[in-house]
Amino acid sequence: MATAVTVSQLNTYVKSLLESDGNLNPIFVCGEISNFTNHYKSGHMYMTIKDEKAQIRAVMFRSSAARLQFMPQDGMSVIILGRVSLYDRDGQYQLYIDQMRPDGAGALSVAYEQLKRRLGEEGLFDDDRKSEITQFPQRVAVITSKTGAAVRDIMNILGRRYPLAEVVLCGVQVQGDAAPAQLVSALRAVNKADAADVIIIGRGGGSMEDLWAFNDENVVRAVAASKIPVISAVGHETDFTLCDFAADLRAPTPSAAAELAVPDVSELADTVSYLRSIIEKSAVSLLDSHEMRFDRVLASPCFSGPEYYAGRLQERLDIASKRIVSAAEAGLIRRESELKARLSVLDALSPVKIMARGFAAVARGRRRIHTAGELKAGDEISLTFGDGSVDCTVKTEG
Repeated sequence: MATAVTVSQLNTYVKSLLESDGNLNPIFVCGEISNFTNHYKSGHMYMTIKDEKAQIRAVMFRSSAARLQFMPQDGMSVIILGRVSLYDRDGQYQLYIDQMRPDGAGALSVAYEQLKRRLGEEGLFDDDRKSEITQFPQRVAVITSKTGAAVRDIMNILGRRYPLAEVVLCGVQVQGDAAPAQLVSALRAVNKADAADVIIIGRGGGSMEDLWAFNDENVVRAVAASKIPVISAVGHETDFTLCDFAADLRAPTPSAAAELAVPDVSELADTVSYLRSIIEKSAVSLLDSHEMRFDRVLASPCFSGPEYYAGRLQERLDIASKRIVSAAEAGLIRRESELKARLSVLDALSPVKIMARGFAAVARGRRRIHTAGELKAGDEISLTFGDGSVDCTVKTEG
């Protein structure tokens, strides 16, 4: 009779069988999500993966869930990379998810909209973050597949439109699991080396799955963080990826990106020729204008009959001279009259004139006497009249 085992031993044994099976670890599983629960505190995600006939419980732990670029939802079709094991306590076999991505256009669209909304809320797509594209770049970096049709179109157009620019080609995968990391690495390398004045990143057309690398969160963030202006050129005109929103400029096709990145030398030559013709015409017109003015001056009486102007100038000079002489004479007469008036006043106030009318000036020594109270009997004084002076002695006090 076989030895009985405990439930724990049984579960442990079955778990070891499951985990040692190379077909189950690792394993890809596709199905639809249901009963989705996101434990925000722990960061773990729990769900059921089902198809039309069966279902399996699944868990995605926080370390793996943190790498997701979308939020799982009920009804979303997904492709899962994980391992199959058994949860000892409940005896429940389940799928442990390491990686998960949407499967199908509908699920991809949901993931696309979720990431677009989240990055938009962070401001990664704001216009004020975008830079102007250099008008005359010296170097253009092209990040795309080396073997695709897009690179041939870009190189041909750049060479034809603006052969003065150096092209730095960064060959990368543009679809598949390795594509996002290579795109990010190329963007960072070009920026670190300051290897270009503008970057074109993109690829030719394809399905949404083919273009999905350009919706990768790391790629979008690298485009937004680029110090060198980036032109996004992914797919056809109707294709929009998240790189288009993060880039400084979106081109509808890779060919259009090449046209937006550089000017056309033939158009520049036409512009230069046009500006040269305008300058030449302006110069000729200016010379003609000055020549006409010069001719008018030469034809004026000043040059054709200088004696006329000489006579006019002499006449003006004579008039000016007469005015100066007349003004000077009038000034002298006016000043002479003023002087005579002042002399008449001075003469009327002269002491000699006053003494001639019978007045005398009294002095004691060198001092003038103005009142009788200044004298006393016996003082020797002198009296000065208009015609001479006499000495006197004061007999009585005033």
